[in-house]
Amino acid sequence: MFPDDSDSVSLREAIEMGEYDPKYLSTFAEWQKLSRNMQWQMVRKALKNRRRLLWTNYAEIFNQIDFSEKPELKIAMENVQKQTEKLQKEEEKLQLEYSLI
Repeated sequence: MFPDDSDSVSLREAIEMGEYDPKYLSTFAEWQKLSRNMQWQMVRKALKNRRRLLWTNYAEIFNQIDFSEKPELKIAMENVQKQTEKLQKEEEKLQLEYSLI
């Protein structure tokens, strides 16, 4: 479910849509009330959601009719792969950050 323009996005909706950046998530009042462990669990869930969305996007591109005849789709797939690689690096960075006391 995506909110319409008249609604604001809640923390849970942002997590479901794959927003995992703690700086962005910290703009929600609810975020400030969560323990560090709870914040990490929310970030992990958002990372998982973002990865799922990227894989879905990749599959949708790959399954386009006449994919092999559309070179622009190869570029789109490469862009999704780059985003996936970036996501992996950011996840590793966040794991380190949240493992610190």
